[in-house]
Amino acid sequence: MNRLKLMERLTVPLMLFPALAIVIVLFGGGMISGVGQSVGYFPVIGLEEFTLQYYQDVLTDDGFFESLWLTFRLAFLSTLFSSVLAVAFALVLRHAFRGSRFLTFMYQIPIPIPHLVVATGIVLLVSQSGLLSRGTVALGLTETPRDFPVMVFDRPGVAIQLTFLWKEVPFIGIVVLAVLKSVGPQYEEIAQTLGANAWQRFRYVLLPLILPGILSTSIIVFAFVFANYEIPLLLGVRHPTTLPVMAFRNYQDPDLALRPQAMAISMILAVVAIALLVAYRWLARYAVDR
Repeated sequence: MNRLKLMERLTVPLMLFPALAIVIVLFGGGMISGVGQSVGYFPVIGLEEFTLQYYQDVLTDDGFFESLWLTFRLAFLSTLFSSVLAVAFALVLRHAFRGSRFLTFMYQIPIPIPHLVVATGIVLLVSQSGLLSRGTVALGLTETPRDFPVMVFDRPGVAIQLTFLWKEVPFIGIVVLAVLKSVGPQYEEIAQTLGANAWQRFRYVLLPLILPGILSTSIIVFAFVFANYEIPLLLGVRHPTTLPVMAFRNYQDPDLALRPQAMAISMILAVVAIALLVAYRWLARYAVDR
């Protein structure tokens, strides 16, 4: 009997062990190697003495905190706008109307499309030689495509934001929509019979119900955008750039002496991301409790 209970307890861990072992070995090995290189242990190029000099070089760089702020701003705004738009779309699509199933299907299309494909489409759409600029010329709104506002390779990162919005709004929205459909309209109807208007029904009835789903998905979006380098690398300006792009460029540099700096930036990025996520999760729990 005791053996059977023991086997039942070990069933799930044993089933998860192969996948977890691969993740732990690959992720843990990479982290150990990265931490070692960031503190000066890189025998390939003759570095075998531990030092914090590379962290000091990174933190005293004039562009480090500018890049950190840019990285945080892009992640925060992408998460905020994605959450707001996702909730708005979910509130519309939760109702059954003619064509709602087709619109829901179209709404989910961006989810499996790679970010690089989306970035290419954004360039073709909003660049000064793209479809929108040519359309404004054809309509007589601008004289030449050059008169179209710069939205790609710009300092505010408009194209970067548009790429993340197009990808992340459906991701958050599908979760919110599932919650809304599972809850049904009965709570709103009860609140309406008690005299609550549309805003009060959303604020005091719907929002508390969908808030856990919004917070859980927005945490994932924030972490992904904060650590993403492909989109800022393709659509952003050369300077200032985000911390992941800075680390990637140092890592790809033919001069291997820059590799420890790249790892130092990566470790700092990981620590900052974890700290922000812990703070975000604490605020999320506080909001849910309230």
